[in-house]
Amino acid sequence: MGDVAKVAGVSHQTVSRVLNNHPNVSDSTKARVEEAIALLGYRRNTAARSLVTRQSRTIGVLACETAQYGPANVLLGVEQAAREAGYFVSIANLREVNRGSINDAIAHFRNQAVDGIVILVPHPHILAVLENVSVPMPMVAVGSGEGNRLTGASLNQRLGARLAVEHLMDLGHRHIGHVSGPPHWIDAAERIKGWQDALTGAGLKADVLLTGDWGAASGYQAGLALVQQPHVTAAFVANDQMAMGVLRALHEAGLNVPGDISIVGHDDQPESGFVLPPLTTIRQDFEELGRRGMSTVLGMLEGKEGAGQGVPGPRLVIRSTTAAPRR
Repeated sequence: MGDVAKVAGVSHQTVSRVLNNHPNVSDSTKARVEEAIALLGYRRNTAARSLVTRQSRTIGVLACETAQYGPANVLLGVEQAAREAGYFVSIANLREVNRGSINDAIAHFRNQAVDGIVILVPHPHILAVLENVSVPMPMVAVGSGEGNRLTGASLNQRLGARLAVEHLMDLGHRHIGHVSGPPHWIDAAERIKGWQDALTGAGLKADVLLTGDWGAASGYQAGLALVQQPHVTAAFVANDQMAMGVLRALHEAGLNVPGDISIVGHDDQPESGFVLPPLTTIRQDFEELGRRGMSTVLGMLEGKEGAGQGVPGPRLVIRSTTAAPRR
C-alpha cells in the first residue's frame, strides 16, 4: 500500500479509503490510486486484513445431495450472492448425513473463522441436530420450511403441489395419483401434503401414492405401477426427472399422454420443455432461494435481525402432457 501511495502521490490512508470504497475521496484521486494499483499489480493481503477487521469475508456453506437439480441450483444462487457481496464461500458437502458429520463440518467452519453459515437443508434431521448447536456467528437454513429458528429462506412446496393438482382437477380429473420423492426429504413430504390437501379439499380420495428417489429410473418403475391403476386418469410427479421416467413407461405400455393419462411434473428443469410430449410442470426459482438465504445471513452480519425471507411463489407452466380425461 505504501508503494501504491507513493506512485499515486497520496497518503497511505487515502489508498485505504479507495480500497474500502470510502465516499470522501474525489473521483480524480480515486482514478490515480486505481491506476497505481493496476500498474503495480497490487493485491490485498486477505489474511492480514482479516486480523485487522476480524472478518474473514468467508461464509461457510453446509450442503448435501448437491447432485440433485434443486440443491445444485440453490448452491449456485448462494455462491453468486456471496461473490456479488464481496464474500467467498467455503463448502462442506456431506456424503453421509449424521450427527457426527454435521458437527465435524461446523467445527471446521469455526476453525476457519467464517463470518456466517448457510445450511442447505433437504432432510429434517439436519435441523434437529443444528437446533442444539451453538455458534458465535449467524447461521441460517435455506429450504427448511417454516417454524424453526434457523429458517433463512424457503419455497412453498405445498403450494406448488396444490397448483399441479388443482390444474388437473380443473381439467376434469377426479382420480389423481402421486409419485413422491424420498419421504425423508422435506420437499417430498411437503409436496405429498399439498397433493393430499388439494384432493381432500375437493372431496376426492388421495389413494394412489407411489414413491421414487428423484431419479428417472425410479419414475420409470412408478410409471409401470401406474399402468396397473386403470382408474387413475392423471398423476402429479414430484420432480421432472421422475416424470420423464413415467412418460417412458407409459409410452412403452401403449398409453397416450395426455389422451389416456395426464402428467404434471415439478421444478421445470431445462430439459422439461424438450421431451415428447413437452412436460407440464411447476416452476420454482431455486437460485433465488439461495440468493435470499445468503442475503439473510449477510443482513444478520449487519445487525438486521428478523424473520426468514420467502421466495416468489411457484407457478404452473402448461405444456402438452395435460388434457381433459376421455369420457
